[in-house]
Amino acid sequence: MSGPREVRLSTTPAPAAVANLRLGDVVYLDGLMYTAREGVYKRALVDQANIPMELPSESAANFHCSPAARINADGTFDMGAVTATASFRFAEWLPEWMARTGAKLIVGKGGMTSKDYREYFVPNGAVYLSTVGYGTGALLGRGVENVEAVHWHEELGLAQAMWVIKCNRMGPFIVASDLSGDCLFERENARIAENVARVYEGTKPAVLKRYGETDDRADEVI
Repeated sequence: MSGPREVRLSTTPAPAAVANLRLGDVVYLDGLMYTAREGVYKRALVDQANIPMELPSESAANFHCSPAARINADGTFDMGAVTATASFRFAEWLPEWMARTGAKLIVGKGGMTSKDYREYFVPNGAVYLSTVGYGTGALLGRGVENVEAVHWHEELGLAQAMWVIKCNRMGPFIVASDLSGDCLFERENARIAENVARVYEGTKPAVLKRYGETDDRADEVI
């Protein structure tokens, strides 16, 4: 069996490049990527502040990230690890954000549900790229060629600010949704769940229900 495809992708991808992505592809990004979390979403969408970038022409890649970074006294930047934040926390903002900014690549940790992908991502021609496992912030930081700018740090603080980074083969990221709204994590969990019952053959029923709700082995947390 061949391994996953490796794809080098621009942060301003052509529609055909996004459509060509398949669940499980390993992606490395080149170009400008910006961080945007709830602080940026609220400032732009609720407060109606002007977004300080030309989107999507400068970047169509939104990273859910709070980088380990600082602004030096001389105005230069230091950035080390770039650890992703759990994206489900921002799902409510994404439909309007993608429609307004033309974001095609949403990058983060943990992903969302296929319902979210089909209702939010598919209408906007966007896909979700997930970081691979935990503790990869330093690895991803190697792909940061330069910090181009940081916006709204005085209003939002460094963690919630909009950082603009230049990526050079930044990754690996894994394609966790596609333009059909299919979800990699749900697909793989379903395959694993098919064999969960076999794992527990011959064991006694659970004394305590899982999380106080169920002892159904199909609800095993993967």
